[in-house]
Amino acid sequence: MKILIRTLLAFVFFISKPSFAQVPAYSSFPGATAVLFLDFDGHTVNGTSWNSNGPIVCGPANMDNAKITEIYNRIAEDYRPFNINVTTDSLKYEAAPATKRMRAIFTITNSWYGTSAGGVAYIGSFTWGDNTPCFIFTALFKYNVKNIAEAGAHELGHTLGLRHQATYDASCAKIQEYNSGIGTGETSWAPIMGVGYYKNLTSWHNGADPYGCSSTQDDFSIISGSNNGFGLRADDLAGSTKNLPLQNFTNNQFTTTGLINTAADKDYIKFSISNTTKRFELKATPTNVGAGDAGSNLDIQVELLDSRSRVLGKYNPPTVLNAALDTMLEPGTYFIAVDGVGNQYTSDYGSLGSYSITAIQSDPIILPVHKLELKGSTDNNRHKLDWVIEADETIVSQTLEVSADGRAFNKVAELAAADRTFNYLPASTGALQYRVNVSFDNGRQYYSNIIALRNGAISKPQLFSNLIRTNSIMVNSPANFSYLVSDYSGRTLAKGMVT
Repeated sequence: MKILIRTLLAFVFFISKPSFAQVPAYSSFPGATAVLFLDFDGHTVNGTSWNSNGPIVCGPANMDNAKITEIYNRIAEDYRPFNINVTTDSLKYEAAPATKRMRAIFTITNSWYGTSAGGVAYIGSFTWGDNTPCFIFTALFKYNVKNIAEAGAHELGHTLGLRHQATYDASCAKIQEYNSGIGTGETSWAPIMGVGYYKNLTSWHNGADPYGCSSTQDDFSIISGSNNGFGLRADDLAGSTKNLPLQNFTNNQFTTTGLINTAADKDYIKFSISNTTKRFELKATPTNVGAGDAGSNLDIQVELLDSRSRVLGKYNPPTVLNAALDTMLEPGTYFIAVDGVGNQYTSDYGSLGSYSITAIQSDPIILPVHKLELKGSTDNNRHKLDWVIEADETIVSQTLEVSADGRAFNKVAELAAADRTFNYLPASTGALQYRVNVSFDNGRQYYSNIIALRNGAISKPQLFSNLIRTNSIMVNSPANFSYLVSDYSGRTLAKGMVT
């Protein structure tokens, strides 16, 4: 029995005026035998299960190459873990085995089917071998690139054997035929086989299907299973610290790329710091199509390990999909571990995809002022800050800055040159990080250390930054605690009392 399934139509409210040219030829994995062909320039369908009423003449997608490129990139990333080539090149489709290929037709032509669905496909048709395509009706989406890409990945998922991901309440009553996801912002999530139009992060999911709350669908296993016959891409980077090649710095930086293709996959990269202590900065970015890591399927966590594979720090900002670190490293060998992880809205099941890394080493920053130190405390949810500035230069201006994630800082207040305290009741809750931005009459600008304050009591000392400047480690403590600082070998460097 051939099962026909339709995709929910998104409602959008803008139209763009495209300019047309030859569709660019892209391929996500040219060496793969299996092919998903994204067809944007029109096609006549004949001799398939769609043709009970004769040939279907499909007009082109009516989209310019910039939009076609973004749609391709979004869908290619959805299928990145699998041993399959997502392509816009018809020659790749024609060269593929008949039972290992699918044509997705992006077309303005929908009158033969109607306006009740944004796309339509037969479940499992990828392996039929009779050129039965699936369809995405671009005009019904008002040419919205995000929504067309989500519909394209969704329809192709149907051809590979997937049904919808649904939601149920505690009593097992179906709430949604299409799981619409959860959350807001960059980490907001929805399953590809639900409805992903309104969430930034969409991914494959292991969840309830439309046939009962106890009936689940493991998207990833079905796509990569024996029925489709193409499986997963081979792992590209080593999964441990053993026998790794050394990643060399060129002009004090290196870049590399990788792929997380299963929930258990973790990529390791080896590098070394030579001769003197260096500032080490690293940015790990999931493959994306724009601001907010749009189009990404991967939420990245980075770990920094020493030469004995001991974890020195984990970096996984809760509100963004990328990760970064900024620290001081003594000469020696180190490792970076890259992992796909879950967040507050979803597990690590579908946190898969490609990424890039940029790392920079530089000489330590030494402030040409004698002292620039910020401290803070909370009092009934008011944040009370004070700081010390000792410098030979004359202060021209000061700005107090705040950040919710330690990355993007915004101005809290412009301060007079003589100010050394500031108290206020912040509008947001949770941890906030502060720094003072000071400008001097010699034209130079310097930042204080960063401290973090949070509303509500803390129960133990907290280290808020591992970037050490002028031999200082910043700790926020609710009471007196004894401390000990040791090096990698366990040798005690300092000890005393935190107040």
